[in-house]
Amino acid sequence: MVLVYSEDKDITLELLSKGSELTESLDEELSAVLIGEDDPDQYIRHGADNVFVVKTDQETFKAEEYSDILVELMKEGEDEVLLLGADKNGQELAPRVASKLDTGCVSECTALYVENEDIITERVIYSGKALAVERFDSKPAVVTVPPKLFDPLPEDEERSGELIEKEIEVSPYPSKIVDIKEKESVGVDVESAETIVSCGRGFDNKEDIEIAQELANNFEGNAVGCSRPISADLNWLPEEHWIGLSGHKVKPRLYIAVGISGQIQHIAGIRDSDIILAINKDEDALIFESADYGIVGDLYEVLPKLIEAVKEKKT
Repeated sequence: MVLVYSEDKDITLELLSKGSELTESLDEELSAVLIGEDDPDQYIRHGADNVFVVKTDQETFKAEEYSDILVELMKEGEDEVLLLGADKNGQELAPRVASKLDTGCVSECTALYVENEDIITERVIYSGKALAVERFDSKPAVVTVPPKLFDPLPEDEERSGELIEKEIEVSPYPSKIVDIKEKESVGVDVESAETIVSCGRGFDNKEDIEIAQELANNFEGNAVGCSRPISADLNWLPEEHWIGLSGHKVKPRLYIAVGISGQIQHIAGIRDSDIILAINKDEDALIFESADYGIVGDLYEVLPKLIEAVKEKKT
């Protein structure tokens, strides 16, 4: 059986999509785990053969107890694969579960498939300079998958599956959650944006970022992003805008890189974009190697003309 779990509903639906491919190759069932309150039927409609609905006294996520729950489920089902989201909670769970099951664990895999009945994973290493291909020689295989890597399957209202209620008692651990504070947000969600206009070192002043915002405003579902120097070095934009290996990984329909050189750390965060447009006055800038379209020119000359052209097209 292939088991998928994430506290994030959207990530769970993405994992079910990849899980359905694995189950075809392994001739296994696909199961989702739901801990807490939610709509389990939606997982059936998006590809799960069954859903384990777990009742627990744990009111909030806690890696120690949640890992025990997943281990108990996997021992019962003799699962071959556990797929977890590579978000903060998933990255905490994966090594704990793998250690308790005495099995292997691969984090942030970008590809996952079956070869000669073995689970094979691929992941980017050395800041995007190489690709590691790894084969599991133990079962179950514990794997974390980054968000937005796979598209959810279309919802099928006619699909049927089984809801299995589970009451799993786990011993409480000494650690306690004292308080949970929501991180202050500036109202920017680059990971969900369909169009991103991203700013780099090519901008002379902080105020000039308004030009990028003006271009972005012409698109629905827009956001302004930036490379590491703009956020971490110059503090011109908060880290919510930072895109790259150490920032946010994005998957927009259109990514416009303005004045960004294209270092590998930034490319690692935008590689899944549908279309990449690069604007840079240096014709040898690395960003052009990863772009679908490129404009060689001064951003202060190109952006106003591009804004005008987009507005004209909209009318």
